Amino acid sequence: MNTEKVTARRLTAEEVSELGLQDSIFVSAGMDGLPLDCYAPAFLTEPGKKFEGGSFFARTVFGEQVSVLPDNAEEPGIWIADKAGEEIEVLQSAGVLLNLALFVPNGSEESLQSLYSSARDAFGAGVVQRWSEETVAVPDVKVDLYEEPARGRKNTNNQNRDRRALDIYPTRVRFLEPSDGWKFVVEPHKEIVDDTPTI
Repeated sequence: MNTEKVTARRLTAEEVSELGLQDSIFVSAGMDGLPLDCYAPAFLTEPGKKFEGGSFFARTVFGEQVSVLPDNAEEPGIWIADKAGEEIEVLQSAGVLLNLALFVPNGSEESLQSLYSSARDAFGAGVVQRWSEETVAVPDVKVDLYEEPARGRKNTNNQNRDRRALDIYPTRVRFLEPSDGWKFVVEPHKEIVDDTPTI
């Protein structure tokens, strides 16, 4: 486990309420219910002034969301870097976890094994692992992907459509997210025919 010593001080609930989303803090590094005797870099999920009751929610750089009561002496609390503080152990980020969805044309067990072997050769046998594998037959079709306002008015003749993405396979749509306030509209792909008269 890679940790580094950081000089920090513990904050009170009143001090945490003055923090914003950009302020870097340290919270308990417990992951998936596994308590770790160290801290993890984190950020508040909302500005401190928006929380009530002395309980704050923070998200660590490892994607864990934790609830903290800073004034509770039995909890690890929330810490902030301060040269006048005390030393705490902070968990370092040792790498990046990639969740990949691969489309393999005419995919077979041999081609998937070849991909896996190539990745292990490039990054190391102890690094590349298959945590879960879902093999899905993908139809050889493409769709047009549009974004529309989530609460659009009816009979607007699609004037609010935006960001047309062509040549998208249906399975890829599952891994995309629409913009805030927009929703996806998926339609069968239509080739654009330029019928502009030419001389």
